[in-house]
Amino acid sequence: MRLQKYLASCGVASRRAAEKLMADGRVTVDGQVVSHMGAQVEPGQDVRVDGRPARPEVEKRYIMYHKPAGEVTTVTDPEGRSTVLDKFRDFPVRLYPVGRLDYDSEGLLLLTNDGDLTERMLHPSREVEKVYLARVSNQVTPEEARRLENGVMVDGRRTARAKVKLLSVKPLYTDMLVTIHEGRNRQVRKMVEQVGHQVVLLRRIRFGPLKLGDLPRGMWRELTPEELATLKAL
Repeated sequence: MRLQKYLASCGVASRRAAEKLMADGRVTVDGQVVSHMGAQVEPGQDVRVDGRPARPEVEKRYIMYHKPAGEVTTVTDPEGRSTVLDKFRDFPVRLYPVGRLDYDSEGLLLLTNDGDLTERMLHPSREVEKVYLARVSNQVTPEEARRLENGVMVDGRRTARAKVKLLSVKPLYTDMLVTIHEGRNRQVRKMVEQVGHQVVLLRRIRFGPLKLGDLPRGMWRELTPEELATLKAL
């Protein structure tokens, strides 16, 4: 089995993310760093990521977490900041976040050890929608909302078409829903900046078929069978 597929079966990461782990020299097989993408792994070999054994997970788990602002969406943080996995250190299986929410954002984050599901959720060809509730500075006009929908230049590339719904326009701020299917770094914030506003609060309320609902900030729950079925149907 290709090493990156093996890592995905262990719940370490999606195959694409596993390839980056390999390229970064963080994966060893029988004590040797393996970074070439064609590497194969045989049963019984000692595979490790950052020194930790990687073994196929028998039990797949799926967690919806309401990430608060002030946590990074990584396994560890070199700056010592809180991570989304801090409260899952004693969980019976190793969990990994599906995609990211930036440090200042909050909302729905999916955590799982199912690497294949992670791959399906994040692959660009799936165009899985992400819906954000954004409070932005000052009054957003309908014309500015249309510019966001049609795409703006972010980091040298135009964003894909989006959906923007203005919910409440006040003198000092605007509440709106922004729906995107790309996953660029701090994308919604950068899009809003391109039309002359700043994001004050950003909360992801839907990821694909999953809805945050009334899950309190900082709390988590396992997906229902119905939610899991909708995910696996993607």
